[in-house]
Amino acid sequence: MDLGLRDRTVVVTGGSSGVGLATVRMLLDEGARVATCGRRAEALAAAFADLPEEPRQRLHTAVCDVRDEAAVRGFVAETAARFGAVDGLVNNAGASRMKPLLETTAEDWRDELELKFAGVLGPTLAALPHLRKAEHGGAVVNINAVLAKQPEPRLITTSAARAGILNLSASLAQELAADGIRVNSVCLGLVDTGQWTRRYRSAAANGLQQSYEEWQAETAADRGIALGRFGRAEEVAYAVVSLLSPRASYITGTAVDVAGGVNRGIH
Repeated sequence: MDLGLRDRTVVVTGGSSGVGLATVRMLLDEGARVATCGRRAEALAAAFADLPEEPRQRLHTAVCDVRDEAAVRGFVAETAARFGAVDGLVNNAGASRMKPLLETTAEDWRDELELKFAGVLGPTLAALPHLRKAEHGGAVVNINAVLAKQPEPRLITTSAARAGILNLSASLAQELAADGIRVNSVCLGLVDTGQWTRRYRSAAANGLQQSYEEWQAETAADRGIALGRFGRAEEVAYAVVSLLSPRASYITGTAVDVAGGVNRGIH
């Protein structure tokens, strides 16, 4: 099926690895023009080192921290100047903070809330004038997590921040509908990205005797994942790209779980 994304311009934050990178590549495969940013130039360069020349011409990359409002505005302005429009936005930047309550400091709370909210509000506000002019309507997809609805004690700051972003996304969907802009969320579960690889290596360095596959299966079972495995970045990217498509023109204000059948917590 043609998703109607050819020649549309999409901004993806945090596109140098994981779900962001998979989303950028899938959009390029669909013929879209894509702008993506990350905090490290070398990571961005490595992520797209193997990209053929034709899609490379449709890709714009920049070093940008989503907490820096001026840098975000500049990045979006550069994108619009180069490609002539911004039709879609994927707010993806952000990571998890694994600390229990009694180890969490006031600074941890401030940093986590700033990153999660700045990562949505900054790019959205910067892109808004362009999204309002998008042919077939603009689209925003906020990458969230099932933690927003299913909090975990080991991820208390991230769970709380994710819940706030889910609420914010619903509010943005209501606020921006009159401008023809759709806002949706994709809530991911455990996805096999660098974060989990690093956690496994840390555990292995501290005496864990399992293989990565054994550890992953045990972790999936512990988290109640019905499919019994971690997800893949491209499985999340498919949901993201589908929601960006003009074919999803009657979908807004919703949250799609890509989490392998986890079914616990608040609904």
